[in-house]
Amino acid sequence: MRHGKKFNHLGRTAPHRAAMLSNMASSLILHKRIETTAAKAKELRKYIEPLITKSKDDSTHNRRIVFSYLQNKDSVKELFGIVSEKVANRPGGYTRIIKLANRLGDNAEMCLMELVDFNETLLAATAEKAVKTRRGRRSGAKKTEDTIEAAPVAEVPSAEVVEDETPAAETSEEKTEE
Repeated sequence: MRHGKKFNHLGRTAPHRAAMLSNMASSLILHKRIETTAAKAKELRKYIEPLITKSKDDSTHNRRIVFSYLQNKDSVKELFGIVSEKVANRPGGYTRIIKLANRLGDNAEMCLMELVDFNETLLAATAEKAVKTRRGRRSGAKKTEDTIEAAPVAEVPSAEVVEDETPAAETSEEKTEE
C-alpha cells in the first residue's frame, strides 16, 4: 500500500530518476522551455525551483551544490548568469506548466514547461494590459470623484433645457390665471 507516500517514482529506479531530472533541468535552463509529460513536469518543478533559488546568491558553495544536482557546467553557468539576473526580484514560482494535447501513442498528458521570465510574447502581452486603465466604483475615492464630476458636465445642456422650459411654462400659466 502507498499510504502517505507523496513521492512520484515515475516508473524508474532512484538513479535513473535522478539522472532524468538532472538532464531535464539542464535542458530547461539552456533552452528556457521543454515539452514533456505532465507528471515529469510536476516533479521537475520540485527539483529545479530550489536550484533557481540557490542561484540568486552567487557563491562558490551554491555553485557546487547546484553542480552536484545538474552535472553540467554550461547549465550551471547559464543558471548563475542569465537566469539568476532575470529572477532576482521574483520570490518564487520560476516555472510555468502549460497543458497541451495528449500524446498520440499512449494518450499521456503532455505539457510545455518554461521559465516564467523568458516568455517574451507573454511578457509583452502583460505590459500592454498594464497600460490600460479602467474607471470603476471600487477603484478609489479620487477616480470616483472624477467620474462624478464628468457625469454632470455631460448632462448640463439637457438639464438647462428642462429648466428653461419649466419656468416659462409656469410663468405663462401664472399670467393666464391673473
